[in-house]
Amino acid sequence: MFQRILVANRGEIALRVIRACRDLGIEVIAVFSEADRDAPYLDLADDKICIGPAAAADSYLNIPRLISAAEIANVQAIHPGYGFLSENAHFAEVCRACKIEFIGPPQEAMRLLGNKNEARKLAQSAGVPVVPGSEGLVETEAEALRLAHDIGFPVLIKAAAGGGGRGMRVARNDISLQAGLKAAQQEAEKAFKDGSVYLEKYIEQPRHVEVQILADREGNVSHLWERDCSLQRRHQKLVEESPAPNLPDDVRNEICAAAVRLVKHAGYFNAGTCEFLVDKNHKFYFIEVNARIQVEHPVTELVTGIDLVREQIRIASGEKLRFTQEQVPHHGSAIECRINAEDPAHGFRPSPGKVTRWQPPGGPGVRLDTHVVTGYTVPPTYDSLLAKLLVHQPTRAQALACMRRALAEFTVEGVKTTIPILREIFHHSAFIEGQVDTTFIERHWQKM
Repeated sequence: MFQRILVANRGEIALRVIRACRDLGIEVIAVFSEADRDAPYLDLADDKICIGPAAAADSYLNIPRLISAAEIANVQAIHPGYGFLSENAHFAEVCRACKIEFIGPPQEAMRLLGNKNEARKLAQSAGVPVVPGSEGLVETEAEALRLAHDIGFPVLIKAAAGGGGRGMRVARNDISLQAGLKAAQQEAEKAFKDGSVYLEKYIEQPRHVEVQILADREGNVSHLWERDCSLQRRHQKLVEESPAPNLPDDVRNEICAAAVRLVKHAGYFNAGTCEFLVDKNHKFYFIEVNARIQVEHPVTELVTGIDLVREQIRIASGEKLRFTQEQVPHHGSAIECRINAEDPAHGFRPSPGKVTRWQPPGGPGVRLDTHVVTGYTVPPTYDSLLAKLLVHQPTRAQALACMRRALAEFTVEGVKTTIPILREIFHHSAFIEGQVDTTFIERHWQKM
């Protein structure tokens, strides 16, 4: 087991890793930018090191500075959290070349799965269903038009690199395909320095279901069941839950088995998430692998009782999985709401500023993962996530009631948050019935 670990991240996930290290008796070093200098969670680490100014490119994305901090602190491993460099294969390779273990998958698997087009090919070779689409990258307008007519409109133009909905456009006819192709390529080039795209059949009103996996270096792989992440806006998740409501058990078992099959085929180890679309007939299609810990990992922790961050650290240190597939439980229903510093009434625009009042909920069945306290200043520089509010109850109906109570108790002043829209969502009849897909917000927002 490691003695010292550096956390190459900030905010809620940095605090989450610090706590996991404390539980394992490992010394932990936090890094911070000038924008985060006064963040309270830094005081919970054994030491803290400034890695640069507020801009992420000069701090949390600056590999030389992170490696220098790790060498100064004499750590044995780096935990990247999520976002920033967590899925950067080059960073993983540099860490290991410097004799510092990267707490994540092997860089070869990251490179393979980090490109959606290559991941799609891998899934097909593993016998995992994929959305009908182009067999490779689409480079010309003429090729895109020919493929779209073969596949059938509507089609989805997707960036081969990156995620978060960037470099993605829906095309319903020739004109929108021509415009969308150029726009997607330009957006992908700007966001990921890779303008390559491919085409897929656009699945109307799909559900987004993902499977959490853990794998060790000896080839042992277990899934930790599924999470439904369908409630999104602009491809950004707002609510996640497990088990996925109204998903037949045979489909649940098939999708989990497919995730395990794919991960084994890729030679993957550590934590990861396989993401799928599920259509109205419960037919599922692989879309991508997130080669890191997910924002919504606490949902799985609540229903299984397995601490995913601790398991990440154990696996990275060379330990085998401590359980078999048959030993992974699934108890009750867990739901997570993302509390972001955004204004839903004005297109979810960011709302940085000083939090003048922070009164979080509590009580039986409630968990809050956050780095925020009263007086905290939300910087404009980074992701707007303030907290992850979770509930865990024996049934989904009880979990919904518990979340309604928790959201009603939650008071934040000084910045706008997503709490108001979440309160409305949890009273919406379609959501209560589990009738949710990825277009829920755009279809129901005006009615709520």
